[in-house]
Amino acid sequence: MKDSLNVNTIRMLSIDQVQKANSGHPGLPLGAAPMAYELFKDHLKINPKDPNWHNRDRFILSAGHGSALLYSLLYLFGYGLSLEDLKNFRQILSKTPGHPEYGHTVGVDATTGPLGQGISMAVGMALAEEKLGALYNKDIKLIDHYTYALVGDGCLMEGISNEASSLAGTLNLKKLIVLYDSNNITIEGSTDLAFAEDVLKRYDALGWDTFEVMDGNNLEEISKAIEDAKKSPNPAMIKVNTKIGYGSPMAGSEKTHGSPLGIENIKKTREFFNMKDEDFYVDEEVKDNFSQIIKNLQEKYQEDKKNEEKYKEKYPKLYKEYIESLDKSKNIDYVDKDFYDSFDKDMATRQTSGKALNHIAKKCKYLFGGSADLAGSNKSSLDGEEYFSKDNRLGRNITFGVRENAMGAITNGMLLHGGLRPYNATFLVFSDYMKPTIRLASLMNIPNIYIFSHDSIGVGEDGPTHQPIEHLAMLRSIPNLIVFRPADGRETCVAWNLAMQSKNTPIALILTRQNLPQLENSSLDAKKGAYIIKKEEEKLEKIIIATGSEVHLALEATKDMKNVRVVSMPSMELFEAQTASYREEILPKEIKKRISVEASSSFGWQKFTGLEGKNISIDTFGISAPAKEVYKYFGMTVENIKKAVEEL
Repeated sequence: MKDSLNVNTIRMLSIDQVQKANSGHPGLPLGAAPMAYELFKDHLKINPKDPNWHNRDRFILSAGHGSALLYSLLYLFGYGLSLEDLKNFRQILSKTPGHPEYGHTVGVDATTGPLGQGISMAVGMALAEEKLGALYNKDIKLIDHYTYALVGDGCLMEGISNEASSLAGTLNLKKLIVLYDSNNITIEGSTDLAFAEDVLKRYDALGWDTFEVMDGNNLEEISKAIEDAKKSPNPAMIKVNTKIGYGSPMAGSEKTHGSPLGIENIKKTREFFNMKDEDFYVDEEVKDNFSQIIKNLQEKYQEDKKNEEKYKEKYPKLYKEYIESLDKSKNIDYVDKDFYDSFDKDMATRQTSGKALNHIAKKCKYLFGGSADLAGSNKSSLDGEEYFSKDNRLGRNITFGVRENAMGAITNGMLLHGGLRPYNATFLVFSDYMKPTIRLASLMNIPNIYIFSHDSIGVGEDGPTHQPIEHLAMLRSIPNLIVFRPADGRETCVAWNLAMQSKNTPIALILTRQNLPQLENSSLDAKKGAYIIKKEEEKLEKIIIATGSEVHLALEATKDMKNVRVVSMPSMELFEAQTASYREEILPKEIKKRISVEASSSFGWQKFTGLEGKNISIDTFGISAPAKEVYKYFGMTVENIKKAVEEL
């Protein structure tokens, strides 16, 4: 009886939030509250008094539109939300935004909302748990927890969820458990309109173990399914059959998905559940019930912490390494000073990046990542290291397969989990497939590292499908993302050191396929985003701003021009973050004659070149031919740059 009262309180608090905001999704909380309550009460290893405890279970509401359900749980389980916070649901600067936001609301393990992202990040968290367990667990288990995700039909329609789930099955991530709220409804109506597949058979084929709960209101049946899933030797999918909007007059209808129920329908819903007709009402008995549940959770937490103390005493060195891996406050120089100057021959920046990556990996055992089936091309493998697999959890390389979208989400999940420093890699043109996950990393303030090679028309013969044109502009448009296009080995090492030191900002390394010369005057000042790589010998009249593979062309074109300055600008974002005096020093306002040179779209360059400047760029798609011919075809030549400077 008390469980029923607890569940119904969660339901009512959730629909009250939506009604007061006049915005939100009441259907999911009404149907899914029993499974969420049962998971939190009897299965999740958590402690609301220590919400960031590292060995806790993770819970991701992949169906993030049902955020009111999560906020009700966080309130009742003592995570610091108040009733007033629930009443401010979806209001400006509240702790209860429209979709759960990591770092904004205590108890939210990932920012969710875009469907499919949550379950995919959960795969990354489960992968991190397995990896850390292999690194640290001995006869005493320091790392031992589960990752849970609550998904809906929409999450399982999105392709990213299948990408990630396929890899989870291949890698046998057995401590990943997904609760599938199967209510057969999406925004447009019945799922029969567009989603007639047998989900459990699909997940069987992906290498998961599958379970089904026929009655989504039966707590005992839900609990048994979770216990069975925890014993499973594979990742587990639990299909829980529910009715959207359960208990309301519109139960089973798509009308309950994304609109408030209305005052009269809420009144009837309260009558159905035999609840007091009062907004945001929490009975004293319910408060007592949850106080006891929280007490039970804390007792289990203390047992776990005792186990951790035993581990610390028996394995002090390993424990110290583990704690250091969780410390985000340190500023370590991961690149040795002499390594910056170690490149003495022409080399593609994808190659210098690979050398920097391996140099850093020797210092940072937590560095862990790979590519979407392109490691050999983008030089993202750790030399001498094996691949992480279902049979080898100690491998430091990951092959994500041809799954760029999932790769981005999985590495986001690994970062959110903590204890590892993941990176991922593909060709720049395929950043299109990763844009949603890059955006979420930026939104969550997590320092994911993206290696994007084959960065321009220098791709050559593969032609316009593989030659990125608009991609730099797209990446530069994302708030809180550093885009860094280095000109040589020294600048590439600067980029890697910045990436490793970043605390709250992801970084995209934009790297060439073709060889580039090592530049005599390239500088560690690249960390400021832009610097003078060739200073004028006489009175300054004109400025060329170039990036990456075009810097050496600009230098060659102006070698005999005494009144022309060349600026290397590997990162617009870092340059704009500098002081006004530094920006003025590099790009004096009085010098209006400016040219940008970049084998990419001109979009965005006007803010640096101005109305009187010129952009040597490419605003059409590419063409298939050898790289040198393509550069010549598009005017990316020393002769054309020289002519443009003279005519300016």
